[in-house]
This record gives sequence, structure tokens and C-alpha cells, in this order.
Amino acid sequence: MKRIYVVGTADTKGEELAFLADAITATGATVVRVDVGTRAATVPVDVSAEDVAGHHPDGSPAVLGIDDRGTAVAAMAIAFARFAQSRADIAGMIGIGGGGGTSIITSGMRTLPLGLPKIMVSTLASGDTAPYVDVSDIIMMPSVTDMAGLNRLSRVVLHNAAQAISGMAANPAPPPDGKPALGLTMFGVTTPCVTAIADELRSTYDCMVFHATGTGGRAMEKLADSGMLSGVIDITTTEVCDLLFGGVLPATEDRFGAIARTGLPYVGSVGALDMVNFWAPPTIPERYRGRLFYEHNPNVTLMRTTPQECRAIGEWIGERLGRCEGPVSFLIPEKGVSALDIEGGAFFDPEADAALFEAIERTIKPNATRRVTRLPLHINDPEFAKAAVAAFLDIASK
Repeated sequence: MKRIYVVGTADTKGEELAFLADAITATGATVVRVDVGTRAATVPVDVSAEDVAGHHPDGSPAVLGIDDRGTAVAAMAIAFARFAQSRADIAGMIGIGGGGGTSIITSGMRTLPLGLPKIMVSTLASGDTAPYVDVSDIIMMPSVTDMAGLNRLSRVVLHNAAQAISGMAANPAPPPDGKPALGLTMFGVTTPCVTAIADELRSTYDCMVFHATGTGGRAMEKLADSGMLSGVIDITTTEVCDLLFGGVLPATEDRFGAIARTGLPYVGSVGALDMVNFWAPPTIPERYRGRLFYEHNPNVTLMRTTPQECRAIGEWIGERLGRCEGPVSFLIPEKGVSALDIEGGAFFDPEADAALFEAIERTIKPNATRRVTRLPLHINDPEFAKAAVAAFLDIASK
């Protein structure tokens, strides 16, 4: 039987935890009260902190009985993430917490499948939630008042949260239409290409387009690791530029890792590798003063990558794709990699592109399953999109 997990630190938020669990039970749902506190619980729970802490790789002594609160919270977060992964009966998860509790509980929520209901009622929900949500679908709900005992407002907030998680758990989304899912990456400067690819494949694939802003690439790879994708058309690999050269929309070191781990059919390209992203001009690092910039909008400034940088980018990508044992087809548009990198465009630089293309070809180590194809086209030419579709259908059919 699937149940709603109600999670909190029962040592400091016991009253709120009990109220929330009772409110969910009143809707007819079955709940599991989980304590992730590091001191003695003040209310009854179904899963004790000792039980959760036992999921830590070094056992419960690594979590409980530690004088330093920061160390204890970090250890409990590790334990709760492993605990959440071990449960097969979660219909939804709701947590309550301040700074420590939010950190612990969301660490577990992020391990749960996308689509499974997750609500975090937190004192931090009106600030920067990126460290807690990351690329998951956690709903952060502001508690408004601190959680230091129930009051007339916190009762309303927790009641509403109870209704929300109960409704989501009781009425799950209908299953997908049966089409296999395909991940694609897009930026404004590669939109014509990716839109044409998606239009061509949408009748047979559920095309999921991700904005290549760092989180977009990570979200796509999380889906790949979760077994939710049947293939990837990674036209826009620009996040690597920001990772290597200090841009504001970076990939992580694990970019392309999911492709290597899963062996999914993969078509890649060099979309927007001509640019590093920064915010408004005053925010650009001093070391880049005097470089070639393009104002994408008042808040986003693009910096053209140099031949030396392009060589490093190409080597980074090629070395990682060279580790892939699944089918890889990498397409190189010789006439430009973005809407700005076109003859007469602001970022047109054949020398930089040549360095990029050579580095990828050299380091990807083409073989029977990894192919690199040069095309005398611009990345946004309709014929390039057709070539990407043909390459994907070819490797996906094998």
C-alpha cells in the first residue's frame, strides 16, 4: 500500500509534525511519520531518527550523539537520502523544517522519481531555493512564520499543505501516451534547428526540450539516469563553455556522464560553443575585459570563445564522449555553431571553429559505434536538422 511520508525533526518541530500528519490522515490518506531530528523526539513517530540514521554508510553512530550540529545535520542528510531510496511504498512526501530540516529532507526528496509528489514547507522557501530543489520537482511552500509552535497562521499553512499533498497522491497524473521519450537541448541561438528536429520526430517520440542553462542539461541527464529517456539529441552543448571558463550557466563535471552510464542512442553537436554567458556587463570578471562581447539582453552578456578556449572545450567534450560504449553520432556544422556564428554575424570566427572541430574529432576516438560527421552547413540550416534526425533514427534502430 502506498503511503504519504510526513517528515520533520521531531525534536524541534514535533508539534507541527503531529498537526500535519493528523491533517493528512483526516483526508483519508495513510501516513508514515518520519523523524530526522538528531535529539530525542517530542511526539510519537512511525520511523525513528535511529532507524533513519542506520542508513548512513557508517551506521547511526555517524549521525546521532554528535555535539556539532552542522556535522550531525550533514550526516543525517546522507542517511535520509539513502532511506528515501530504500522505500517502495511512497505515494508522496511532505516535509517541514527550518534551515537544517530543509537541508535534510530535500536531500531525500531529490532522490525520488520525477513526478512523485513532493512538498517542502520551509522557512527558506521565499529565498534562493536552488540548493534544495536543484533539478528535481520539489514544491517549496513558505511557512511564513517560523516553526516555533503552532499559531493561527501556521495551522492554515500546514492545513493547505496537507490538502495539497493528499490531493496529488490520491489523483496521480495519467500515464504517458506510450511514445518513447526523447531528450533535446536548445538555446535561443539554436532554436531553429532544435524546433525543426522536434517537429520531425514528434509523431513518434515524446520530445522533451531542455533549455541549456546548466540546470537544463542536468535535468535531462537525470531523466536519462532514471530510465525515462529512450535517446538524446544534444544539439546544444554550450553549458560546457560556462563550466570551463567561469560562466553563469555551467554544466557539472558529470556532463555526458549519463550518456556513458546508460548507453542511450546519442546524437550530439556543437551548438552555442561559441559563447560563455555572463550577466550584465558590470558582472563580467576583470580578466575578460577587452574581449568580444554581445549583449543578448540587458541582463545577459555573451563572450565569444577564442581558438584556445575552443580547443579546450572540444577536448573536454571529446574525451567524455570517447568513454561512451553506446551508439554516438556527433555532427559538426562547418558553417557555424550558433545564430551569431554565421558569416557576417557578431561571433563569426572560422579559426575558433576549426580549433573546436579538430579537438573533438581527435579526442572522441571514432570507431564502429562512435561517429563524427562534418557537414558543409550552418547549425540552423534546415538540412542540418534533417541530418540530425536521420542520424538519430539510424542509431536508434540498431
